[in-house]
Amino acid sequence: MTTVLRSVLYMPGANDRALEKAKTIPCDGLILDLEDSVAPDAKPAAREAVCAAASSGEYGRRTVTIRVNSLGTEWHDADLAAAAKAGPDGIVVPKVNSAAEVLGLVEAMEKAGAPEHTKLWAMVETPEAIFNAREIAAASDRLAVIVMGTNDLVKELYAEHVPGRAPLMTSLSMALLADREPARRVRPPDADDPRGDLGAGLRRPAGLRRILFPAYCAVSRKRDSDYPAARPSSSRTNRAGAVSRYDASSSSPTSAQSTATGSGSRSTPSHPAPPR
Repeated sequence: MTTVLRSVLYMPGANDRALEKAKTIPCDGLILDLEDSVAPDAKPAAREAVCAAASSGEYGRRTVTIRVNSLGTEWHDADLAAAAKAGPDGIVVPKVNSAAEVLGLVEAMEKAGAPEHTKLWAMVETPEAIFNAREIAAASDRLAVIVMGTNDLVKELYAEHVPGRAPLMTSLSMALLADREPARRVRPPDADDPRGDLGAGLRRPAGLRRILFPAYCAVSRKRDSDYPAARPSSSRTNRAGAVSRYDASSSSPTSAQSTATGSGSRSTPSHPAPPR
């Protein structure tokens, strides 16, 4: 598992070609998705394929996680149990709204036999979750990542994605403050126009940014090489990175509108933000 997450790539769990392609894309982490990218009738087969991939050991040093379906859905319990048994680096859970839900998820992971290295990544996607971010961040030592689900958050706020993300800055700041208090890590937010937003992302406080296209994984890694190396992993602080989504069915990148929020990882940069 990598200790620096500069780029985290979402891969659709129902697409065998995408799962294979992920072994060659130069990203630091993977989120093998069972939620938005998988049709309801394909979810059982996708669950089996994703868990087999996550436990295969064929993704090198990449951080490998599984995104399950959210609490309250008919697939959640089976997803969580299977993912726990597969033992990925993390289990990504959408729409976590409270510390009580974090504790319930951790208990369910332990009951299902999740190994110690399998951490919880909680997606924060609603106003309720933002107001509870401080309690969520401090709820459990097994919670390693807060994923900023800005696509869904924008919908909840009746807002729009705009350059600079002004409608989201209060929510992002509140989550970042909650995360930094217990010295944890916050994942970068979503972006609708990665090419236009890359430079702005590097200039934002904490360097938060998200990239939807796999080609930009390499761009992100090159940009990061211009700045000092991350602190040792013992500091529990990793560098902010890009998040990508890949559409293997068309052999081309796509900017899907699902909760690709997916806070690869609660990641804040250990280096100063680049000058404006």
